Amino acid sequence: MVFLGFADDVLDLRWRHKLFLPTMASLPLLMVYFVNFNSTTIIVPKPLRVIFGFDVDIGFLYYIYMGMMAVFCTNAINILAGINGLEAGQSLVIALSVIAFNIAEINGDQWGYHVFSLYFMMPYASVSSALLVYNWYPSKVFVGDTFCYFSGMTFAVVAILGHFSKTMLLFFIPQIFNFLYSVPQLFRFVPCPRHRLPRYNADTNKLEMSYSRFKSHELGAIGRLCLKIFDIFKIVDIQYDIGEDGEYIQCNNLTIINLLLKVNGPTHEGTLTAILLFIQVLCSVLAFMIRYPLARVFYDVQHFSN
Repeated sequence: MVFLGFADDVLDLRWRHKLFLPTMASLPLLMVYFVNFNSTTIIVPKPLRVIFGFDVDIGFLYYIYMGMMAVFCTNAINILAGINGLEAGQSLVIALSVIAFNIAEINGDQWGYHVFSLYFMMPYASVSSALLVYNWYPSKVFVGDTFCYFSGMTFAVVAILGHFSKTMLLFFIPQIFNFLYSVPQLFRFVPCPRHRLPRYNADTNKLEMSYSRFKSHELGAIGRLCLKIFDIFKIVDIQYDIGEDGEYIQCNNLTIINLLLKVNGPTHEGTLTAILLFIQVLCSVLAFMIRYPLARVFYDVQHFSN
């Protein structure tokens, strides 16, 4: 994954390559899981046990799920990036959340998996802490896609081999929201520029929303529906009939960085990073609330794997 990140930094890979290559890179991970565990049984939540029973063996579908998770984790940090300190900062918050979860579970039946995770997460968090010092605004070190892909795959490895993939996804709540918000552009329902970074205003020394401008005929039915829904919920800044002939449409690039700038207005880069990392911390607190108090509603025991 480090090589893929380096290749993306140097060669400017297309999105289809960013989906295909992590899928291939996840195959050794899935083979390790198959040889050592090969458990594809999931515990059914209480409300559904009348229909499916206590557990269900989903077989090969479980490997598809793990492969998709590896691809998601690898790209999730990469698409929520672009301002000083954000990549290293969000990775550090997630790593510390995983460490706290591992420590909380280390006396349980699955203690070996959590010790395994700590072997990865503790040195990773230490390195990310040092990196954040130099990556914080004004950055002296730029992490690039190399660090983003490496971080994402590190989280995927400990989640899959440590048997807490669902809990890991809880720590990715901001990244999941950012992915869902970005889907119209990522899947080309709405035209997507190569870079969706916020725009820097040198006069005010603040970041402002960046926009994507395209002709009306470039926007298909699905893209129009997505933008209409986003406009109803006031989470997109869209302008119609732009240009001399009124044939262009303009909307902000669909990332939560631009969404926060829409809500907060032009913001200094250091302040924007601090707000985003504060949201990441709040979402980790929410993740622990879901993982423990709320989990009792759906499962029989307090400590459960996966």
